[in-house]
Amino acid sequence: MEIKSNLFGALGPWPGQLSALPPHSFVCFVASSPMAWQFSRKCTNGILGLGSNESGAEFGPGTLPGVAGTNYEWPDLSTITTLQKAGMNIFRVPFLMERLIPTSLTGTVDSTYMGELKKIVEGVTALGAHVVLDPHNYGRYYGNIIESTTDFAAFWTTVAKEFASNSLVIFDTNNEYHDMDQTLVLDLNQAAINAIRAAGATSQYIFAEGNSYSGAWTWSTVNDNLKALTDSEDKLIYEMHQYLDSDASGTSSTCVSATIGSERLKAATTWLRSNGKKGVLGEFAGGVNSVCEDAVKDLLSYLSENTDVWTGASWWAAGPWWGSYMYSIEPTSGPAYESYMSILSPYFVTGSTTTAATTTTSTTAAAATTTAATTKAATTTAAATTTKAASTTTAAAATTTTTKSVAATTVADVAATTSTSTSAADATATATATLTSTVTTTTTTTTTTTTTVTSTTTASSAASTASGTVERWGQCGGHSWTGSTTCASPYKCVVQNPWYSQCL
Repeated sequence: MEIKSNLFGALGPWPGQLSALPPHSFVCFVASSPMAWQFSRKCTNGILGLGSNESGAEFGPGTLPGVAGTNYEWPDLSTITTLQKAGMNIFRVPFLMERLIPTSLTGTVDSTYMGELKKIVEGVTALGAHVVLDPHNYGRYYGNIIESTTDFAAFWTTVAKEFASNSLVIFDTNNEYHDMDQTLVLDLNQAAINAIRAAGATSQYIFAEGNSYSGAWTWSTVNDNLKALTDSEDKLIYEMHQYLDSDASGTSSTCVSATIGSERLKAATTWLRSNGKKGVLGEFAGGVNSVCEDAVKDLLSYLSENTDVWTGASWWAAGPWWGSYMYSIEPTSGPAYESYMSILSPYFVTGSTTTAATTTTSTTAAAATTTAATTKAATTTAAATTTKAASTTTAAAATTTTTKSVAATTVADVAATTSTSTSAADATATATATLTSTVTTTTTTTTTTTTTVTSTTTASSAASTASGTVERWGQCGGHSWTGSTTCASPYKCVVQNPWYSQCL
């Protein structure tokens, strides 16, 4: 029996042979094309799309356009390859709209910035993984709320035309709209969807984000009107974000409880199911401690139990300039890398990306660590000015309020000397990536061996020396920061944004 596969499995109408399955059951799919999306999955706990955010190109929003290598940096394809070989199959790439199209939303692209973005897209998709294009702008352009749906549509027309032929690209309408009129958020999303399809990008999925930082825990009350969004290609997925600290802002290494992950997803899950929608968790993370690790396990388990509506998730974050950032899983030096790769790996889609799959195997975190050691010899670090903000919100019919506002244009950037990494691992695959592929159902028995890594290292001490000072590139401050604020000589603690300070 053959069926046509969609991005995160068979999301469309099921063939007659499968229509009688219970609502929450699922089948293992094994791709017959070697470079197709890896639909083979563990039949017990797999998540169909699991990966990471790859930060860097959105850093330095206070210095526009900025200079690559000084104010911002592109993700490292060699470390992305390490994560992909470990089992990740989707990578979200934040960038700034002002750098891509500097003059106005209706203007022309900056060829250099677009060229670098294309290199990342081509490198990731050559691995057979999906790449999410994420304008990390919070519904704003040069700090001002985007109010013109016509201009927003013009931006997306320009971008979509550049990637219309690559079916492994996913379009994220905008990162974390916040403090905006709720009808405007609906209209901007719809304008983006219409423009992307009209530009000829009809095979790709579109991720629509919501108001109030797109928080899953408040989605059903804040963003209920987004159920009215339509897509001519029926490939619309609702992207939500969820952190596990007390205010769900993602600014603390502590988590509320070991079960907070599932608890904060329940209302959104009900909303998705009741409205016949699909969702994806575009950002999630937890600190390196036993409570957070249990909370993340709880969240992943919940997602895997509700794959009728949840299609995947992306960890926040990886990227070359994070230094000692508490959530960083940049191979292999990121403070969260060791602990969380072993937690994430049981939920990776199984199967090889280079050979036709007939059986499934899993990759352990230990194997990923071995591979990563050969692909990343140095980390470039500088002004880590990305904004990570989600907040406690109060729902209202037309607007939302938050306790924090995004630092869009007030960040002081500091020129930094960068070091170069070893040559990137070959990111070229031997077959052509394709989204729609023929797949066959098989019955497999998968034995998974995972290595549990126990870590008591906290984000607040990750980059500190024995004397309590923080080394160059390390975190030295930020919202909820409890670690050392003293930098080793001759470096100074520089505020990059309200949530992150760094020794430079």
